[in-house]
Amino acid sequence: MEQRIDIVTLGVSDVEVARKFYVDGLGWEVALEVPGDVVFIQVNHGLLLAFYGEHDLEADVKPHAPEKPGDHPAPMSLAQVVGSEDEVIAVCDRARDAGGDILKEPQPADFGGFHCYFADPNGFRWEIATNPGWAVALDGRVTIGVVDD
Repeated sequence: MEQRIDIVTLGVSDVEVARKFYVDGLGWEVALEVPGDVVFIQVNHGLLLAFYGEHDLEADVKPHAPEKPGDHPAPMSLAQVVGSEDEVIAVCDRARDAGGDILKEPQPADFGGFHCYFADPNGFRWEIATNPGWAVALDGRVTIGVVDD
């Protein structure tokens, strides 16, 4: 696994409230938005901050887990975009071998890519994914195009 983070995803109680705070309030620019679902903000060279519904993030990581009470830390995940499904599988296997807890085995993702989730020994979650619409320009600006099924 490369030493790199491409996306930090914060599970928020209300995506629109987060959008209003960061975009309307702080003046941050949206890199990509799926209204009512997820908002991506460019925060550094090749780095995005994503706001995603906390229950949606939990369901993406653990699709069949029962909902947990709200007295836990807000869900979040770190993400790395890799070039192929084989890389997703290899990183997942390496995380498993290193003692990581595989939360979601490598599989097709709802957004059109391929991904897995694992937790490190401290419980921090990583998503490793392919995303055919992902591109980073020389100046570091990220674009995410629509992925057709």
